[in-house]
Amino acid sequence: MNPLAAIYARVSSDRQKEEKTIGSQTTALKEYAQAHHYVVPQECVFEDEGYSGATLARPGLERLRDVVNEGQVEVVLVHSPDRLSRRYAYQVLLLEEFSRKGVAVAFLKGAAGETPEEQLLVQFQGMIAEYERAQIAERTRRGKRHRAKAGCVNVLSGAPYGYRYIKKTDTSDSCYAVIEDEAAVVRQIYQWHAQEGLSIGEIARRLTTQGVPTRKNKPRWERSVVWAILRNPAYVGRAAFGKTERAERKRVTRPLRQKSGFSRRCSANRERPREQWIEIAVPALVDEPLFVRAQERLAENKRRSRKNTKDPTLLQGLLVCGQCGYGLYRTSTRTTAASKILSVFGRGPMAPLHGYAVPVPPRPRGGSG
Repeated sequence: MNPLAAIYARVSSDRQKEEKTIGSQTTALKEYAQAHHYVVPQECVFEDEGYSGATLARPGLERLRDVVNEGQVEVVLVHSPDRLSRRYAYQVLLLEEFSRKGVAVAFLKGAAGETPEEQLLVQFQGMIAEYERAQIAERTRRGKRHRAKAGCVNVLSGAPYGYRYIKKTDTSDSCYAVIEDEAAVVRQIYQWHAQEGLSIGEIARRLTTQGVPTRKNKPRWERSVVWAILRNPAYVGRAAFGKTERAERKRVTRPLRQKSGFSRRCSANRERPREQWIEIAVPALVDEPLFVRAQERLAENKRRSRKNTKDPTLLQGLLVCGQCGYGLYRTSTRTTAASKILSVFGRGPMAPLHGYAVPVPPRPRGGSG
């Protein structure tokens, strides 16, 4: 009986998806399977379109690993080692996982990895693929920075509310075109916030009440959308490239602790200093004084916000609860009209009294303290 086989193909970029390169991979692998008398069920053809080879979190790969663990196939057919993964360590992990289940891996372009010499070749191919990925990423980064400094709009992620992105043609470069209806909404938002002093929440409620549609034609405006509009320098004619950068995730949340500190998304984005932004000229929707006034109000609101608990208070570190012994610290939790800024760490609210914090007896929650 001919052995059962599974096919795995992957492309990482949108351009490769448009050029149907994943289809050519699958076709070549099916021809290889037919030539070597492998039986490939239709449900054992796995494809990942638009997924990077630097991660293992891919839907097609996940299903392939499930099929292998269930013992449904005997051979896995892949076009080349870098289609399986762009990282050498991940290649070794997958090959060992398949080997423990008695499943062989055959590469259409590359050694099978059965002899020590072939294994050495696969290892070299994995290291070269990882180096190529790092090289491509660095070239892409530098190329985008160069185009941004030259004033090319196409390096931006997309046109914000109030603009329409016009693609590059043979006769003209890409640019932002103003959508007048949305531009009028943007100007109104800035006037409400900078001149009339309305809060972001009140602006969102007014837009929702007036029935102004969002970019996605949703009836409700979110506070985060209004906040992003007020902070975007594109509306004063200076769209910014490189506003954020990837950094290690420092905050370990409770769900992450329950997973032993492991997460597939081990990185986060943080804002870069403004002097590192690269400005690109676009049509302005508001004037400079109005934009500056809006930024001043945003900064002042942030400083006065109840959620701003970074600045120490007068009695921080000095007061403790007389019943449980826990220290008192500043927080934005509001349980009553009087309890706004202080609470007991995990043990109930604090009530401010004429500028001083008086602990409220905690509710019984079981346990000692």
